[in-house]
Formats: sequence, C-alpha cells, structure tokens
Amino acid sequence: MKNALISAGVVVAVIAGCATTQGSDPERQREAVETMKQSFHARGIAKMNRLNQDELQRVCTDTRDQPPANVQKRLEAAEMAEIKLPADGKFLGGWKRGEKIASIGRGMTWRDKPGRTSRGEPNGGGCYNCHELSPKVTSFGSVGPSLRQFGKKRGYGVDIQKYAYMKIYNAKAFSICSTMPRFGPSGTLTEQQMKDLTAYLMDPKSPVNK
Repeated sequence: MKNALISAGVVVAVIAGCATTQGSDPERQREAVETMKQSFHARGIAKMNRLNQDELQRVCTDTRDQPPANVQKRLEAAEMAEIKLPADGKFLGGWKRGEKIASIGRGMTWRDKPGRTSRGEPNGGGCYNCHELSPKVTSFGSVGPSLRQFGKKRGYGVDIQKYAYMKIYNAKAFSICSTMPRFGPSGTLTEQQMKDLTAYLMDPKSPVNK
C-alpha cells in the first residue's frame, strides 16, 4: 500500500487483535490491552483516547466479529441514526476532486493538524488501500470489495447515490464489524469530501465507471 491508512480506529484494531489472541477470559484481555497502552503516548492530535473502544468496537472484539444477531441489529440501527445527510439534499460533488481524495491516505497522525495533513492539504480517504476503483490505478488493496464500475453496474439513480454517501459516511451502519473507517462520525472527511467521493463512484464520466 502506498499510503498509510488514516483512520484512528486502526490503532484500536491492533489492540483488539492483541486482546483476542488471549482467548475469551476478560481478565486476560484487559491485561493485554493495558500492556498495549503502555507503548503509546499522547502526541500532537493523537491523544490517548484513541485507544478507548466504544461499545460497537468492544462487541466486535469480544465476539471476534460475529456478534449475536439482536446485538448487531441494535448497534447498526444506532449507527444509522447518527448519519447526517447533506443539508442541500445533494449527494454528488466533483468526481475529479473525489479521485484525488481516494488516492490520498494521509491525515490524522500526530504530525497533522485537525482536518489537514502536515503538508497543509485536507485529509485523504485512502480508498485504494482497500478497494479497486479506476482501471488506471493498478496498485490497490483487497481488504474491501472491488468498486470498479460501481455506478455503471448499479445505476446512477438518487437512491444509489444516497446509499453510497451513507456507506462512506459510516459503513458500520450497514455492518457493525466492517473494517471501513467511520469517515463522518470521526470527522476524518468533510461533507464536501464525502460528496466528492460519492461522485467518483457514481458519475458516469468518472474513470471508475469506464
């Protein structure tokens, strides 16, 4: 991967992975997490609270990403309720801006500023770290599904635009143990950036749909 994953949740995921190797004993899990925390120190915008798991993350950790159906349904509903749709009712921005955002994986490290990287540019989405999108880009990750021809295969209607925007805003509203970052709730991306990414997926002129 040519870009670092920007999500603060990646640190929590490392801790979670360490904890789950200890088995199901809560005390051993707690000790594992505390040991991990000793290796981290607050620096810049990277505060120690990044190591604190919320209920959703704890459930996914404790169940190894296989939560009970009733718990999954409740947490997904809670995440869905937190999604904020664009005030103007429009889901598409500019696909060319979205292309750049998808290609940039910088931001949210201790060297950066809130909402901006150490280079002074807005945070990126790092989409190519996990997804295939444009056929022009041959270096991409495979953690997530291929998004090539996303709009072409699904149609370009408003309902699909809305779905794509919501998935970018908070993928955990659709699958609570998704590895995709919560770009909206975390403040990693702005509303305009998420619109631009949606356009990158949905605009017929976007290389994604060629």
